[in-house]
Amino acid sequence: MSILQVTNLSHNYGGREILRDVNFRLLNGEHVGLIGPNGEGKSSFLNIITGKLQPDVGEIKWAKRVRVGYLDQHSYLKEDMTIRDVLKDAFAYLFDIEREIEESYAEMVNVDEDKMNALLEEVGTLQDILEHHDFYLIDAKIDEVSSAMGVDALGLDNPVNGLSGGQRSKVLLCKLLLEKPDILLLDEPTNYLDEEHIEWLRRYLKEYENAFILISHDISFLNSVINLIYHVENMELNRYVGDYDDFLRLHEEKQRQLKAAYNRQQQEISQLKDFVARNKARVATRNMAMSRQKKLDKMDIIELPREKAKPEFRFLTKSAPGKLIFETKDLVIGYDSPLTKPLNLRMERGQRIAVIGENGLGKTTLIKTLLGLIPPISGNIENGQNIDFGYFEQEDSSDGSRTAIDELWDEYPSHTQASIRSMLAKCGLTTENMEVLVRVLSGGERSKLRLCKILNRPTNVLVLDEPTNHLDPKAKEELKRALKEYKGGIFLISHEKDFYEEVSNEIWKMSDFI
Repeated sequence: MSILQVTNLSHNYGGREILRDVNFRLLNGEHVGLIGPNGEGKSSFLNIITGKLQPDVGEIKWAKRVRVGYLDQHSYLKEDMTIRDVLKDAFAYLFDIEREIEESYAEMVNVDEDKMNALLEEVGTLQDILEHHDFYLIDAKIDEVSSAMGVDALGLDNPVNGLSGGQRSKVLLCKLLLEKPDILLLDEPTNYLDEEHIEWLRRYLKEYENAFILISHDISFLNSVINLIYHVENMELNRYVGDYDDFLRLHEEKQRQLKAAYNRQQQEISQLKDFVARNKARVATRNMAMSRQKKLDKMDIIELPREKAKPEFRFLTKSAPGKLIFETKDLVIGYDSPLTKPLNLRMERGQRIAVIGENGLGKTTLIKTLLGLIPPISGNIENGQNIDFGYFEQEDSSDGSRTAIDELWDEYPSHTQASIRSMLAKCGLTTENMEVLVRVLSGGERSKLRLCKILNRPTNVLVLDEPTNHLDPKAKEELKRALKEYKGGIFLISHEKDFYEEVSNEIWKMSDFI
């Protein structure tokens, strides 16, 4: 059965044409991977089909009574709620049904027999719905799923306003899974999950009997849960049966066929134009020339996809530091309360350390404390000599109200605009990306901008907090290559095992510091 039908959809966003004449169909039980390079319109498509954005043209038709659950990259929580309140809100529609039942019982006090029978029948139907959805086991379900996702460790009765961005995303994902909608829409759900909870979500989605649409640049995760690919690129949306590996094979074959057809057509066009040019002036051959010209005029010209800007990451390095990078003495990190035991840590020249562990344990807090961005609760940090850090923040701290050119120019005020544009282009941003407001860019494009800010300043130690979040597979591979080539030290937080194992030569588990 068709759950969603999208017909002839076109959309512009921030002055950019994102989608053109797109068609899409979702059937019950389909597990769809929505893929494509950064900035091609994947998140915009989900926002359109959920009504958050209005398309310029096209029709979106959902089946009746379909409940849609959507986790996007910019979901938010009401500040006055506890975590338990948020999770209970997943069952709001069931609490509404309970109120309807109570109102029906109250109405039964003064009604005749026929009305009484009608109300009893209605109450019976509503009661069946509650029992079918395990309404009387809500607390047990909340405990089960929050435990599986690690949300219980945050304290279910704690307010949400103290949560980090990653913790908020985890709570919202937990709520979404509790809702059990008819269709799940998930935009980069693994970005803020640690390995254990990514594995739990993998098992959950593999066994999920309803339909879902998943945006993910984690190819291993994507391949393990989907059976259908929709590829967004060059304003088109194309369907491929199978997983990401099947898509690559079929897409490459399609591109080879397109290139061959293009070359044949270009040869034919050249021959026709040459014939027309040589024969249109001669009376004897004028009619044949006119016939060839008509054929040219009616020809559907094959166009090759525009070349994508490919990132070329190359970190500039400066002279090597002294042997010591940093050393801590009984360091305790945290904000209002300690997150760790006293830590005696040491990093030396040549080390490439990956810090791993569950969200909420203090990985980002550790980085910010080591860099002096927040004070420690107690203890000391000694930095070595001749240290120049390059710091990539996990979350974008700008308000996005300026262009990428303006933001990078602030970092490198002595450069010319041509030089700034060249730096951005090497990071995979197009001229269009550079000139629109940063808030219009996709998550991956904003990550490339933040990388660009540290790529072009000589450093000898890189401090990277989840640098692969939002990056498409090609950008992620290029970043891995650049880090392996980098001559300085690396202090990395990452939840992607395939990434950090190739980049680091030592792993620290945050759980050992608690």
